[in-house]
Amino acid sequence: MPKTDPIESTRNIGIIAHIDAGKTTTTERILFYTGVSQRIGEVHDGKAVMDWMDQEQERGITITSAATTCFWRGCRVNIIDTPGHVDFTIEVERSLRVLDGVVAVFCAVGGVQPQSETVWRQSDRYGVPRLAFINKMDRQGADHLRCVSEIRERLLAKPVLLQLPIGREDKFEGVVDLLEMKAYYYSRDPREPQSIREEEVPPAMAEEARAARANIVELLADVDENLVEDFLEGREVDAARLRSIVRRGTLELKCVPVLLGSAFKNKGVQPLLDAVVDYLPSPADIRPVEGANPKGGVETRTADPGAPFSALAFKLWNDAYAGHLTFLRVYSGTVRTGDQVYNSVKGTRERVGRLLKMHANKREEIKEAAAGDIVAAVGLKNSATGDTLCSESSPIVLGNMVIPEPVIHSAVNVKSKDDQDKLSAALAKLAAEDPSFRVRTDPETGETVMSGMGELHLEILAERLRREFKLQVALGAPQVAYRETITKAVEAEGRHVKQTGGHGQYAVVELRLEPLPPGSGLVYETEVVGGTVPKEYHNSVGEGVMDACRRGGVRAGFPVTDLKAVLFDGSYHEVDSSEMAFATAGSLGLREGLKKGGSVILEPVMDLEIVTPEDYTGDVIRDVSSRRGRIVSQEARGRIQVIKGEVPLANMFGYSTELRGRTQGRAVFSMQFGKYQELPEGAAQALVLERERQRDARGGPAAGRAARR
Repeated sequence: MPKTDPIESTRNIGIIAHIDAGKTTTTERILFYTGVSQRIGEVHDGKAVMDWMDQEQERGITITSAATTCFWRGCRVNIIDTPGHVDFTIEVERSLRVLDGVVAVFCAVGGVQPQSETVWRQSDRYGVPRLAFINKMDRQGADHLRCVSEIRERLLAKPVLLQLPIGREDKFEGVVDLLEMKAYYYSRDPREPQSIREEEVPPAMAEEARAARANIVELLADVDENLVEDFLEGREVDAARLRSIVRRGTLELKCVPVLLGSAFKNKGVQPLLDAVVDYLPSPADIRPVEGANPKGGVETRTADPGAPFSALAFKLWNDAYAGHLTFLRVYSGTVRTGDQVYNSVKGTRERVGRLLKMHANKREEIKEAAAGDIVAAVGLKNSATGDTLCSESSPIVLGNMVIPEPVIHSAVNVKSKDDQDKLSAALAKLAAEDPSFRVRTDPETGETVMSGMGELHLEILAERLRREFKLQVALGAPQVAYRETITKAVEAEGRHVKQTGGHGQYAVVELRLEPLPPGSGLVYETEVVGGTVPKEYHNSVGEGVMDACRRGGVRAGFPVTDLKAVLFDGSYHEVDSSEMAFATAGSLGLREGLKKGGSVILEPVMDLEIVTPEDYTGDVIRDVSSRRGRIVSQEARGRIQVIKGEVPLANMFGYSTELRGRTQGRAVFSMQFGKYQELPEGAAQALVLERERQRDARGGPAAGRAARR
């Protein structure tokens, strides 16, 4: 059917949060209240609609982002439910790249947790308007005011609390709407999940409600300068006007509306849906999307179905029934089944075989998609995550997304040699789906090595190899993704001079290597004066330097990072110089500089948060310290202690089992990548010796060991 919904009546939103804050439960309630589902699916019993993968249902977590569509108050709401576990952060990253608004779910007990901060920063990166839903208000220890304070202090946001709770913890029974100044009570009977009773504000809460409404007016002063004056002069500020100002502040990223509820107990979901319609933007509200013209210059596209077509491929998926799916966010124009589209990144043409609206893993075939739509296309064989599809007559390359670097490796083996080719094909498909997953062949052992964001990430991928591709695979012991860098600025020469029959090879480069702050990556620049190295060879030197950094440093052979290489001098031969010779000279110069620059090994350090009953606090802290960890903070929340620290990843394998044993299963933890920092020298020497022992066991060359000493 052709699209008939006006673009102003569309909302493209995501549900984001820390793991176990209640994202999927909230989404399941939204599907129920909007009539998409006839029964409420639950995460704990493996019946959640949006957690459709077997692994998701078995583990009770979201692994892959799932898209669906529902309708509320005449608006089409396209929803993407994202994972909360840090190992699957790429799913959040690529979802936020294409969404117009976000519902951030916070646990009323846990507050702003580590992954809450991560997904919030990702939203900041793409300038996505947000509203907050403080969930689990019925839980013991629920404290919405502390949660609001943490949103303000930790996320540097401006939360505007639009509701007050009626009752606390297990007596939570409803909310006071501070704009309407009405009380709404929810049914305690699970057989009546849709029942809401409207009443006047309870007399005991009247003064608190008036003060909270006055606070809303004060917080919105920088959105509408006339608002405070009207309020102080006694002019009534009605609910409709306040809603309009809250909407404007949300779209301008000046405030974050905050609502309260308990999704599991069917409380607060309908007002949350109202807030999505009232405060989050339609595609027509967002600023025109910018991109590059492949021939030079900047292009913009407005959310107009009649404009030239442009869309971003943000996810690939191999569906058992529909085949290879490419998820698209259409930013402008219209695309129809059978249309030929242009991949402006690769410079190739593709044909759209079919278009599908997705509801988790179910599909609805449609004939066209227009600006503002999120759909899946069948038949795009060569498009990858981050590619732009557009009209060939009006090409544009839309901005790409940030892809995190893997921090953990593991060898993967198949029992049968006949399965090796199947393994390679399966891994290629998984790597195409998940840009944070990398595959390579170890040059020394010949083993296939998987790299990902954590132990769980690799476990899930191995399980998919077994279930979806019928491969009997085994994972080796996980290996930490160490890095190398230098500690001081040095100058080094790279000389590649060979004379053979015919043309020889001649290239000499002078490099200056400088250490960079952690997280800076690799930088290559040129400062050649006077043509001692012709410009046509500058890029070749850079390619040689970067290739040498990727192949590994001189200390233990780990990839080099946080380094700046500057080509400032050299010499060439009019006949014997070539791009290949200068690339080789760049590589040699880099390795010489690493030897002179005090090369050190860097290890990934994780940000750790442990929530434990206070009885186990001492034992938990001692265990963290024994893992070379550092306690950053400790906070009491009733009889619960929240411990934050930094711990090397190398010492955290199997920690979940250890923590359960120490606390009788009553403590939980979350961990995410924090930074790379220098490995202590004693541990570094032990690591180098272990690498040499492994090389000896494989028959590695002694020359290689000597080069790294």
